[in-house]
Amino acid sequence: MKLTKIRSMIIDDDPFIRDLLSDKLNQYFPEVEVLSTAISGKEGLEKISIYKPELIFLDVEMADMTGFEMLTQIENIDFKIIFITSYSHYAIKAIRFNALDYLLKPIDLGELKKAIKRYKRSTLNNENVYLALLNQQTKQVSNHQLILKTQEGEINLVINDIIRLKGDSNYSYIYLKDGEKKLVSKTLAFLEELLNDKGFYRCHRSHLINGAHIEHNSKRDSVSLSDGSEVPIARRKKAEFKDWKEAFQN
Repeated sequence: MKLTKIRSMIIDDDPFIRDLLSDKLNQYFPEVEVLSTAISGKEGLEKISIYKPELIFLDVEMADMTGFEMLTQIENIDFKIIFITSYSHYAIKAIRFNALDYLLKPIDLGELKKAIKRYKRSTLNNENVYLALLNQQTKQVSNHQLILKTQEGEINLVINDIIRLKGDSNYSYIYLKDGEKKLVSKTLAFLEELLNDKGFYRCHRSHLINGAHIEHNSKRDSVSLSDGSEVPIARRKKAEFKDWKEAFQN
């Protein structure tokens, strides 16, 4: 029986990564056909229109433009994307914030196998990619949309709708301003990393709060939030929290 090929492209400005990934795909994934490679976002745009791939391995940070900037120039993204990145704090955060698929450089064979398996399981739905591009273009951080995976599927949350988060071992509860509570299989530390530059502060080992929902009548040992909850402030965090709150409110 003839093997159905997955038409793919690699867009990365690092020749070592292009060759390494091409070799791994050719050796271990005969079903993945590398149609072409590109050394820049500009060349990538040209070759996408020529080869019309189903799957693109896309470098997040290239010399001429970022992978996200390249995607904004494509009217209809009718292919799936596996991002490639070094452990850049900015790049990882942007990818995780929108629940996108990615591989870390240098490419690990085990992780590549998982990524290809995820590609085969999923249907084409680039909503997460479009939301990532929208977040990049939205200046008001409170309007950014966070995508998280749950046991029931993915949830999409506007930052301003999140009042607080409470950690419970490897899970976290997210409290929303409409009174809903969501359970996600993410640690509070993971969520703190995504949200700490979007107006959130971890005032206690178990609590992460949205500064936009702090009430003025907060006490020294706790903070009052817009849903009527009182969240404790850890003793060692009191001075730091006071400084953070003043900076946030100003």
